[in-house]
Amino acid sequence: MNVADLLVDGFSRVQGTVHAAVEGLAADRLGARLDDEANSIAWLVWHLTRVQDDHVADVAGTEQVWTGQDWLSRFGLPFPAGDTGYGHRPADVEAVRVDKPDLLTGYYDAVHEQTIRYVTGLDAEALDRVVDEAWDPPVTLGVRLISVLDDDIQHAGQAMFLRGVLERQSS
Repeated sequence: MNVADLLVDGFSRVQGTVHAAVEGLAADRLGARLDDEANSIAWLVWHLTRVQDDHVADVAGTEQVWTGQDWLSRFGLPFPAGDTGYGHRPADVEAVRVDKPDLLTGYYDAVHEQTIRYVTGLDAEALDRVVDEAWDPPVTLGVRLISVLDDDIQHAGQAMFLRGVLERQSS
């Protein structure tokens, strides 16, 4: 397995988890929160997708799917175009309302497609390229992609956990 294959596999696992977390859920379940401080499935999936979109577009030198394919207006959220969910407060989480799961999966799938196009062309040498000198040590492409993948996996898992809790509560 080469570097590109490994990254494709990792991001594809996230895609599967995102679909499993949201498919078949009604709007009230997508927006449900365990308490006033908790995140919803809709917010978790929107946020992990925004982070992946933002970070991969940055290192790839491409426009984000969010704005380039106009997901910004499809979601109609009350946030600036560059918002990825970092620093959101409970009221911001509550504002992420989605009527149908296919809005979330559609956006994720579009970001996934762009991500896979980018990582498919990478080799081990490419991963050593410094992409962010604002940190000490500077962040390489490999570190940035693993950071995105780690964030995605955590939030997708949280969404699956929340779905499980909600399903047990309704049975």
